Formats: sequence, structure tokens, C-alpha cells
Amino acid sequence: MISPTKPIDTAAAAHERVYRALRTQVMHGELRPGESLTLRGIGKQFDVSMTPAREAVRRLVAEGALFLSSSGRVSTPELSNDRIEELASLRAMLEPELASRALPRAHFALIDRLENINHGVSQMVARHDAIGYIRMNLEFHRTLYLRAQAPAILAMTETVWLQLGPTMRELYGRLNRKEPPYHHKLILAALKAGDEPGLRLAVRTDVTQGLRMLKG
Repeated sequence: MISPTKPIDTAAAAHERVYRALRTQVMHGELRPGESLTLRGIGKQFDVSMTPAREAVRRLVAEGALFLSSSGRVSTPELSNDRIEELASLRAMLEPELASRALPRAHFALIDRLENINHGVSQMVARHDAIGYIRMNLEFHRTLYLRAQAPAILAMTETVWLQLGPTMRELYGRLNRKEPPYHHKLILAALKAGDEPGLRLAVRTDVTQGLRMLKG
């Protein structure tokens, strides 16, 4: 006897869809620091009721991607200098470790993939596309770090990226980039040479140098 198909939990599916989409928007800098959000606006944007919108916001507040004030106002975080320094320090600890763990598995196919992504980063710079730049830059790092086979460290790293998303948008405007990040070339060179100290240094410098320019 064939069992009846289990009904789809539409409320849970809607909540997950809104959460994932909003999370991506924040991480890629599509929302600026301090930008306000409303449950009604989120519901209208994603064509859902207030409940999935509220649940998505609750999860993102817990992850530090959104800020909930005592008055109930929801916004993207505006990071203080101390907070920027703290998150930069976390990147400096986590990402060189991921790169180091990925190095033994960094075969030619991975390096070719990273070079192609870095070409995409160059195209976004040429187009002055801040959001595209942030998206491709994170893809470059995530593609390398997935080879580390360290999901807990990668999850912590992505939470840091999420909290920094709007700030990275501000940083892009301040840097006024005209070419891709120089340290990506050093990362690729270290991967090709199997140079672990050089790789750790290139990654650490790449992920912290720009952020510290925001302080002051």
C-alpha cells in the first residue's frame, strides 16, 4: 500500500525562503549600515504573511545580521570601531586556519576555479558593482575554504561575514577599487607553490587590511 504523500509545511518553507534571501542580501551588502526594515515591508517583498517574516528576522537578529532596538525597530547594524576591530580579528584567526587546512587538497582544478572567480571579481570592479564585488569576493574565499573540510570553522566564518555585510558595502565605496584585491594573487601563488606560511599571511592580510581602514 502506498502511503499518502506528506503535506508540505508551507509556513516553514516560506520562513526558510525569506530567511535565506534576507541573509544573502545582508551578507552581500545589498542593505546599507543602519538601514531600517519592517515586517510589513519584508512580507510584501517576499509575498508572505507576517509570521514567516517575523521568524526570519528573529533568526537574523540572533546571528547578529540585524539589530532589534528596545523600541522594536529592526535595522542592519552600524558597527563601532571596536566591533570592526573585533570582527577583523576573528577573520584573522579563522580564515588563515581554513586556508591552511585546505592547502593539502588544493589541486589544479581548485586553483583554476579560483582564478576564474578572481576574473569575475575583476569584472565587478570594472563595472563599479559593489554588491557583485562583495558576492564574488566571498565566493573566492568560500570556494577555497570548503576544501578545508572544517564545517564548524566555516560556519563561524560565515557568521562573521554576515555581520560585516553592510559595512563591507561602505568599505567598497571608500576604497574606490580599480583592480581586484592584490592579495588574491598572493593567495593563488602560495597555493600553487604549496607555501603554507605565505598562504596564511596572504589570507590574513587580505581579510583584515581593508576593514581596518574603516576605523577612525
